[in-house]
Amino acid sequence: MEIFDALLQGFATAISPANLVWALVGCALGTAVGVLPGIGPAVAVAMLLPITGKVEITASMIFFAGIYYGAMYGGSTTSILLNTPGETATLVTAMEGNRMAKSGRAGAALATAAIGSFVAGTIATVIVTLFAPAVAEFAVKLGPPEYFMLMVLAFTTVSAVLGKSTLRGMTALLLGLAIGCIGLDQISGQPRYTLGVPELLDGIEIVLVAVGLFAVSEVMYAALYEGRSPQQRHAMSRVYMTRRDWRRSIPAWLRGAAIGAPFGCIPAGGTEIPTFLSYATEKKLAKGEDLAEFGGKGAIEGVAGPEAANNATVTAALIPLLTLGIPTSNTTAILLGAFQNYGIQPGPQLFTSSAALVWALIASLYIGNLMLLVLNLPMVGLWVKLLKIPRPQLYAGILIFATVGAYGMRQSAFDLVLLYGIGLLGVVMRRFDFPTAPVVVGMILGPLAEAQMRNAVSIGEGSFAVFVQRPMSLALVLVVLAVLVLPRLLRRTGVRGG
Repeated sequence: MEIFDALLQGFATAISPANLVWALVGCALGTAVGVLPGIGPAVAVAMLLPITGKVEITASMIFFAGIYYGAMYGGSTTSILLNTPGETATLVTAMEGNRMAKSGRAGAALATAAIGSFVAGTIATVIVTLFAPAVAEFAVKLGPPEYFMLMVLAFTTVSAVLGKSTLRGMTALLLGLAIGCIGLDQISGQPRYTLGVPELLDGIEIVLVAVGLFAVSEVMYAALYEGRSPQQRHAMSRVYMTRRDWRRSIPAWLRGAAIGAPFGCIPAGGTEIPTFLSYATEKKLAKGEDLAEFGGKGAIEGVAGPEAANNATVTAALIPLLTLGIPTSNTTAILLGAFQNYGIQPGPQLFTSSAALVWALIASLYIGNLMLLVLNLPMVGLWVKLLKIPRPQLYAGILIFATVGAYGMRQSAFDLVLLYGIGLLGVVMRRFDFPTAPVVVGMILGPLAEAQMRNAVSIGEGSFAVFVQRPMSLALVLVVLAVLVLPRLLRRTGVRGG
């Protein structure tokens, strides 16, 4: 009953005219960003972080949440019509969706993607509503040793899961931890890694790192390596689903939501596994004529299931972010930075210290899902027109936006040098396949982990054994080891078995 009352309070805040406008702008902007090839939600949120610095926090978080799940909706349009997935999340949608577009059924593919996103997003939001407070309540009972191990778990999952190579992921994480240490030491007040530069005494702004690594490096990388590749666009058909399409889509949406939601809840990162798993499930269950459409003229279940799994994963990922402060993707890593920008640390205390904000954010997920369904189905024609924006002008606009936003924070020319330096670092990382999210996570959680480790060691009277003496802390140590060791063992046994 308490949850229901808190949610009603959240709705009371979220449906204020100002917050509704922010939600609508966020959803529309997110969809537009999702539609534009090559620009994911991480780039959009990073680019807009500095601009919303002066906006009231609840409105700002509702706005970012709108961009976050709006971009997931919009990404399917590019995948289906252009066969150009903006993110790995829509990679599977492109497989069958683009085949449907080639055979003149683009409208049905877009309709099942939009409605499936709504169904799965709503189911996952109900899961967030029911389970997030319980997870937070349990996590509040943890002490410094458990907190430190939770952050180590965040480091290992993000660096091991978000990159193709664990070594590259760990290298990116160590880089982030090093950047997080720049500035004054929390206890002694001594400058660390400042190289005598007074601007670095306060540390490096998380906004600069996020904008540099995602937005600026995206533009630089496109200019340096992607060139002018021509894109083939398939004609739009009427956004309409037949009775047979509905009959095949509804079970696929529900199965996709059931597969995606648990993957979002566990801090294991990524939408690749649930979307591929959903696609494999749908293909396995299809029979006769339906099965023949897979890999041929395009099967609607191959769009409905993965899209539902994608949106369920993305929405449920807010549980580890809000309750444990653990981001599981590039975008949630930047959302973590957005919270910290306002002096708020997501984690177990968030549901007590900022309850009104959290419940307004959860209520806005319900509203945003409905807004996106209304925006997507009738306005598909408008989103398709966005695909005609030439890449050079689009990327120039992003660069101007990022530069003005970064300079506007402190009116510092040093910040601009830093921004473009970090942008170049992002290009190098992308060129050599280093994941960027661990840098942001290491930078945000590094100083917090350091403080918790110092507290834990002082509780253990100078002994590190404190981390294995407490049951919950020991359990987390074993989970961290499992995350690092199990994938290698499975890979090795798989190779031997093959």
